[in-house]
Amino acid sequence: MKTLRSMGLRHQDGKLLLLDQQLLPREEKWLDIRDPDQMIAAIRALKVRGAPLIGVAAAVALAIHAEGGANARELREVAGALRASRPTAVNLMAAIDRMLAALERDEDLSNAAERIFDEDVELCERMAENGAALIEDGDGILTHCNTGGLATAGIGTALGAIRKAHEKGKRVHVYVDETRPLLQGARLTCWELKKLEIPHTLICDNMAAALMRAGRVRKIFVGADRIAANGDFANKVGTYGVAVLARHHGIAFHPVAPRTTVDLACPTGDDIPIEQRQASEVSGDAAPSGVSAWNPAFDVTPAALVSALVLDSGVYDAVALASGMLRKAA
Repeated sequence: MKTLRSMGLRHQDGKLLLLDQQLLPREEKWLDIRDPDQMIAAIRALKVRGAPLIGVAAAVALAIHAEGGANARELREVAGALRASRPTAVNLMAAIDRMLAALERDEDLSNAAERIFDEDVELCERMAENGAALIEDGDGILTHCNTGGLATAGIGTALGAIRKAHEKGKRVHVYVDETRPLLQGARLTCWELKKLEIPHTLICDNMAAALMRAGRVRKIFVGADRIAANGDFANKVGTYGVAVLARHHGIAFHPVAPRTTVDLACPTGDDIPIEQRQASEVSGDAAPSGVSAWNPAFDVTPAALVSALVLDSGVYDAVALASGMLRKAA
């Protein structure tokens, strides 16, 4: 397999390294992933995250396992385990299914993984161009969770669009939701924005409404982990609330995702499986010992709250989504 490099993944000479996103921003440590079990553990522990990057990383891990001499039966078993490691982000399932299809055609899995990586880089560029066109000079932009280079093989989804607008000379200021309970906004998005030298301000999630009322937010850009055929989409928990606030305040709300995030076999958002994570992520050290907690990793935002969905193939407003245009776009 050729050399692959992104913000969160490196592959060279048969060696796969992942940037441990659980340790950011305090420590930049690269994990040496030597077998599929380590990849599965890294995915479940959110050491590698972001719907597109999870799919890419799983595909590369499977290809390396094939290069190590695993037979077809072993590869199918490993693929099944990788595919099941997280239930909501459809990019993982799509990438593994492509790898299995390549296996059935007796194709080189390394070439298949390279195509998945390169495709994601290109999709990010197209999304960024489409999204940047919606951003005006002087915009204050609210984001939720992390949607940049740490979440993809390329420059990102929602954050990629903001980055592209910044590179085109548009003056933007990004307001970063901290994103409870694991603080991907505070830890990861601020880390990326600092490296990119894009002006930004961190807020607690429960400050978003006050920020909108104060008139500081003109656009909202978020990512997506699975988009149903009708345009409903799952994203990091808290996104639905941001969308409701955006509608109340008359603020444009734009999810940004590659076509690999669209699941045409999923009719509506009610059909998207939502991962439930351990209570300790919510309770932390602050709550009394043994307290129960409800901890969905994602929520579902109805298509009716979307101003326009940004895909690599184009921008689709609420009318287009309601007319079923997404089936043609994906």
